[in-house]
Amino acid sequence: MATGVDVATGTRIDVAELLTAMLSVPSPSGDEEAVASLLVSRLLRAGFDVDVDAAGNVVAAWGDGPETIALVGHIDTVPGRVEVRRDGDLLRGRGAVDAKGPLATAIAAVSRLPRDGGRRYVIVGAVEEETSSRGALHLAASMAAPSSLVILEPSGWDAVTIGYKGSLRMRATVEQSHAHGAGREPSAPDRCIALVRALQDRATLSGDGAGVFDRVDVRVLGFDSTSDGLTDRASADLGVRTPPGCDLDALIEVARSAVPGAGLTVLGREPGVRTDRTSPLARAFVRAIRARRGSPRFKVKTGTSDLNILAPAWGCQAVAYGPGDSQLDHTPREHVSIAELERAVSVLQLALAAE
Repeated sequence: MATGVDVATGTRIDVAELLTAMLSVPSPSGDEEAVASLLVSRLLRAGFDVDVDAAGNVVAAWGDGPETIALVGHIDTVPGRVEVRRDGDLLRGRGAVDAKGPLATAIAAVSRLPRDGGRRYVIVGAVEEETSSRGALHLAASMAAPSSLVILEPSGWDAVTIGYKGSLRMRATVEQSHAHGAGREPSAPDRCIALVRALQDRATLSGDGAGVFDRVDVRVLGFDSTSDGLTDRASADLGVRTPPGCDLDALIEVARSAVPGAGLTVLGREPGVRTDRTSPLARAFVRAIRARRGSPRFKVKTGTSDLNILAPAWGCQAVAYGPGDSQLDHTPREHVSIAELERAVSVLQLALAAE
């Protein structure tokens, strides 16, 4: 681990300048080395102890003590071109602000805390959160459980996220002898669609009357069918969003039994998670938001994050926090205001100092 010692105590990181620099370096999932190098350099200059672990995660430590607070964000972005620009008080960057804004906020906030305060803060810029969660999976297996966990994702400066739905990703495939289109036997696409409908029917039955966070949602993410005149083939990629406590194995069995002979591949599974809104960590954020004249709110999200992996693995109190509007994630309108960045830095600094 390298140690940064060339910055005087009390140096304040300009969060807007840091975020602008991070946004200017493309970092699609699987290609995060350039932004990792930038972060290592910036963190060393700010006085952090810095390392890059075996997965490629940037790991920066600040202070020391028996209590460790982990702040885990990610440095990868969704594939595609990221256009970054400053528009008055706004920083815009499609597919990047949602990831890098909360991470820059944490770096700035922790750098303003005393190094001799009796706590150890570990900031992680994880890799491949948008795809395989390889960075978080490595952390879960290799890093000792902290006493508290803050996932760095957009919640808004005056809100705290305490829940994410789970994700079950499957590919269904049907292959059968070619049949005439006017025949009685269902086609390969028909059978694939029947499997999807079986899952949708199960979701409707189990979620009758439930809110959006507490129900199962089934989506067809991709569909393809081909025939060479001898063999007909069809495949469907499915995304199933699940609430905390949902039996994922039961959903997989519904899909397997719906169409005998169909192939089913589970591509990924992450259970839903909901954390305790009355934990000392959550209460510290509530007090910090109120101290900054905000009206604190708790949120649950229909997407997933590295909280789904790390909170169950570490079993510690946990929340997600960061500036920005998650409803704009991955859209051309994605942005964050500099004023919100500074408010979030202030809230996070106060919450960490008090927790």
